[in-house]
Amino acid sequence: MKVNGKYKPFESVPKFNRTWPEKTITKAPIWCSVDLRDGNQALVNPMGVEQKLEFFDLLVKLGFKEIEVGFPSASDTEFNFMRRLIEENHVPEDVKLQVLCQAREHLIKRTFESLKGCKKAIFHLYNSTSPAQRNYTFGKSKEEIKQIAIDGIRCVKSCLSMSEGTEIQLEYSPESFSTTEIDYALEVCEAVVKEWGDAADENHKVILNLPTTVECALPNQFADQIEYFCQHISNRENLIISLHNHNDRGEGVAQCELGLLAGADRVEGCLFGNGERTGNLDIVNVGLNMFTQGIDPELDFSNVPKIAEEYQKLTGMPIYERMPYVGELVFTAFSGSHQDAIRKGMAARVNMAENAVWDVPYLTIDPHDIGRQYEGIIRINSQSGKGGAAYILEKDYGIIAPKAMHPFIGNVVKSKADSLQREISNQEVYEAFEKAWLSTVSPLNVKDLTERHIEGERGSGETEQVACMATVTWEGKTYAITGNGNGPLDAFVNAIKQTPAPKFNIVSFHEHSIGQGSDTKAMAYVHITKENGDDAWGVGVSSNVGRAGVAAVVSAINFKA
Repeated sequence: MKVNGKYKPFESVPKFNRTWPEKTITKAPIWCSVDLRDGNQALVNPMGVEQKLEFFDLLVKLGFKEIEVGFPSASDTEFNFMRRLIEENHVPEDVKLQVLCQAREHLIKRTFESLKGCKKAIFHLYNSTSPAQRNYTFGKSKEEIKQIAIDGIRCVKSCLSMSEGTEIQLEYSPESFSTTEIDYALEVCEAVVKEWGDAADENHKVILNLPTTVECALPNQFADQIEYFCQHISNRENLIISLHNHNDRGEGVAQCELGLLAGADRVEGCLFGNGERTGNLDIVNVGLNMFTQGIDPELDFSNVPKIAEEYQKLTGMPIYERMPYVGELVFTAFSGSHQDAIRKGMAARVNMAENAVWDVPYLTIDPHDIGRQYEGIIRINSQSGKGGAAYILEKDYGIIAPKAMHPFIGNVVKSKADSLQREISNQEVYEAFEKAWLSTVSPLNVKDLTERHIEGERGSGETEQVACMATVTWEGKTYAITGNGNGPLDAFVNAIKQTPAPKFNIVSFHEHSIGQGSDTKAMAYVHITKENGDDAWGVGVSSNVGRAGVAAVVSAINFKA
C-alpha cells in the first residue's frame, strides 16, 4: 500500500503533567449497558418490544444499575417499550433508566412524556462537536454548535416540571469527542455544566460522557485526552466522567482500561461488543479482565455460556469463536506443547486449595469461574502432540497410559487427523487408540489359551510355575504352543518362541484397574524391543490380570508404527 498524504497521524493533546502511567485499576467503574439503544440500533433485525423486555431483565440479573433503554422520541416502538418497562414494574428501585435524546425541543418534551412514573432516570443529551461534523453535517461554527448544547440544556431544565416524582440526573455527550479539539470539548462541557447550574452538586453529579465515537488514536493518546480533560474541567468533584468506547482500531478494551487509569469513573458498553461498525466496548471482556486481576467487577459473569446463549437468541448475532473468555475455542488447545502444559497444570491443582493462585499455563482464568468446563479444553488435530491425546484417553476413558507410551499414542492420533484433514472428536481419539492396540488380530492372534499352575512339594521352597498351552495363528498359519514360566505372562512369552514371530525382550510392564465394581477390569501396558531394534508398545484389557498382560504382548507384537 502506498502512503500518499491522504492520512495523517493523530494529533496529541498539549503537554501536561500526566499521571496515568503510574496507576493501576483497583475497583470496578460505574457500568452502564447501552445494549438496548446503541446495540439494538446496530442489529440487522432490531429487537421487538418483547425481546427488549427479556434483554432488560437479563441485564438486571447481571447486576447493571444503569441501563440505556432507548431513544423514546424516535418511534412509537421505543416510546411504548419505555412505558411497558415502567407500567409493568420491570425496573428495580436501585436501577436507573437512561434515555437518549438530541438537543431539540420537541424531542426532549416527548422523552419526558415517556418517563412518567419512573423513579430514577438519566436524561442523556448529546450533540456532535468534531470539525468534520461541524463542517459537513451541520455547516455551523464552534459558537453555533456550543449554543445547540446550551439551548438543549435550557430546554431540559424547562421540562423538569414534567418529571414530577422522577429523580433526573443529567448526562451530556459531546458526540465525536475522540476527534474534537480537546480544548473545544472542554469549552462546550463547561458551558453545559454552567447552564445546568445549581442542579450540579455533590449529590446530583452531572455525567460528562466522552465518546470515542470513532476510534482513531493509540490507547495512550486516548488516556492523555481523558486525563487532560479531567485535570482542566471545572468542578471536577461534582462530575462523573464517563467513557463510551468504540472499536474501529480494534483497541476499544485497551482504550477503556487506560481511560480508567486516566481518571474516568464510568463505562458505557455492550455485552460481547455489539454496536455500530466494529462495535461498542465489550463490557464482558473488561469486567473479566478485572476479575483475573483479583478485582470484583460487580457484575455477575459466573455463567458466561448462559449469557451468550441468551444474547445470541435475542440479538441474532453470532459470537466469534476466539472472542476472549466466551468464544468456543478460547479454552481449547490444539498445539501439543500447550496441551501438555495445560494437562500438567490442571493435574497439579487437584491437590491445591480451592483458592490457590491460578497459574495454569496458557489459561488466564479458571473456566469453572465463568461457567465453562474442562472437557473441551483439549481438542485434537494434526498439530496436536502426545499430551493432548493421552489426556483425553485418561479423562474420558480411564486409560492411564505410561508416559513413555505417550509419543506412540500421539503419532497414531495425529496420523488419523492428518488422514481426515480436520479436527477429530474425543470418540475418534479413542477409536484410533482401539484400532492400533486393542483390536489387532494380525499377524498374531490367540485362538485359545489354557494355564496350569504347578506347585512344588509342600515345604520344598520350590518356586511356583505356570504352564501355558495355547493355539495361535501367525500370518494365517496355526500353531499349538506350550511354555512354562514364573507367571502367566512369562509362560506365554516363552511359548511364543515356538512360532515365527520376531524375538523380543520386555522392557517394562504397567497395569491399572479400569471401571468400578463388578465391571472392573485390568488394563496392561507392555513395552518391548524387537530383535531388529524396533520399539513397540502393546495394550491389553481383561477381567483377568494375567490375560490382560498376554493381550498386551500380542498387541505389542502386532503394533505397526
